[in-house]
Amino acid sequence: MSNVQKSVDVILIGAGIMSATLGALLKELAPDWTIKVFEKLEDAGEESSNEWNNAGTGHSALCELNYTPENSDGSIDISKAIKINEQFQLSRQFWSHLVKSNLIRNPRDFIRPIPHMSLVQTESDVAFLKKRFDALSDNPLFQGMEFSDDPEKLREWIPLIMEGRSSKERIAATKIDSGTDVNFGALTRMMFDHLKRNGVEINYRHRVDDIKRAGDGAWDVKVSDLGSGKNECHTAKFVFIGGGGSSLLLLQKTGIPESKHIGGFPVSGLFMVCNNPEVAARHHAKVYGKAKVGAPPMSVPHLDTRFIDNKETLLFGPFAGFSPKFLKTGSNFDLIDSVKPNNVFTMLAAGVKERALTKYLIQQVMLSHEQRMEALREFIPTAKSEDWDIAQSGTRVQVIKDTEKSGKGTLQFGTEVICASDGSVAALLGASPGASTAVYVMLEVLEKCFPEHMKVWESKIREMIPTFGVSLVENVELFREIQATTAQTLGLNGKQPVFR
Repeated sequence: MSNVQKSVDVILIGAGIMSATLGALLKELAPDWTIKVFEKLEDAGEESSNEWNNAGTGHSALCELNYTPENSDGSIDISKAIKINEQFQLSRQFWSHLVKSNLIRNPRDFIRPIPHMSLVQTESDVAFLKKRFDALSDNPLFQGMEFSDDPEKLREWIPLIMEGRSSKERIAATKIDSGTDVNFGALTRMMFDHLKRNGVEINYRHRVDDIKRAGDGAWDVKVSDLGSGKNECHTAKFVFIGGGGSSLLLLQKTGIPESKHIGGFPVSGLFMVCNNPEVAARHHAKVYGKAKVGAPPMSVPHLDTRFIDNKETLLFGPFAGFSPKFLKTGSNFDLIDSVKPNNVFTMLAAGVKERALTKYLIQQVMLSHEQRMEALREFIPTAKSEDWDIAQSGTRVQVIKDTEKSGKGTLQFGTEVICASDGSVAALLGASPGASTAVYVMLEVLEKCFPEHMKVWESKIREMIPTFGVSLVENVELFREIQATTAQTLGLNGKQPVFR
């Protein structure tokens, strides 16, 4: 047994998009800080960030109907859509900075332009979509959005979806061409390559087993080297827990008060993958539908053109499932291990509240291939079973906590940063919109955990991310400028990106 101990400024747990983003930000803001990364798998971006484990949508509320709920008076609330869109713009700017600075290259390998569309198929939903379009199209962040319920126009936009439909069928869609497909796995690996070239020590096949407060206020991180079998102890002034679903289990080990009364509910997923290149070539868009009544937000069906390994493919889903694992590569004991005396009543309350969700997940697990094909045929009426295979996607752990608004055991569907009161440790919990807003979320970590540095860092942050702290809705010209420059750098305007 080895007892290696070395003190560094920062330890990042997990080699996913969140740790990659925080590491890249810190390398720009505090280049002299020492950073170590521990990842239990063999490479970066192998869990939730992997290109096969998420939808690859650059979430900016262009097509996701759950970001624009209908109020009781029939009006459409677009406040969350604006918020998500502005957060995604921060990611575009930071990625653009990395490309312009030659810190990462070949943006086409991780981001491509693709139309984002919303599709509905009943009279009431068509009316909702038209109201949503009217509410969004006047906003500068959503300029360029089109609406149509004309079958001929829709055949131009989505020929595969319209084939085989009755001319009397009520159907409508919105389309905006400024959407993106993002390969978060490729982006994560690029960013970790950049960090490695700049002195960050990255340790793969190293599992973090425990995190304890040291006597001087720093953190002792106990690590198992899965290759050699040795046990190690590393110390850091600041620890970020970005281990996807397992972040909750590691956060609980810190014992900080902020980790109490929080639980997690794992939801696994499946996607259908088109194995017929001729079929896949007939669709070129990300098309999001509307979740069934009573179904959770993560069940919104979508038909996605994806670019993976420079190959265009077509996916449909997600189909939800239940697994006690908190990661695709996790343990069947993860859920049981997460139940503690301080959160058991929170978890039990959630079980009572979320009976409908439990029923939904059981129904999803029991679906046959042909039943999944029936769901796909609501999008592609002519879909053939032999053209589609099933692929398992990643596991997402939805946060359960007690809230003033909804009471004990409330299931949360967003992302959440949990920080110690002294800012010495932070963890990211939750799921969608996740990776798309990684830069916004990691800037939040910096503000919460390093407030004493933010005044010095602010000018550099604005150099990298010009709209940091700025409302784009209130600064339309700045938004248009940023859209144009990032599109040029990232190759989203049909032109080759420009490098220094």
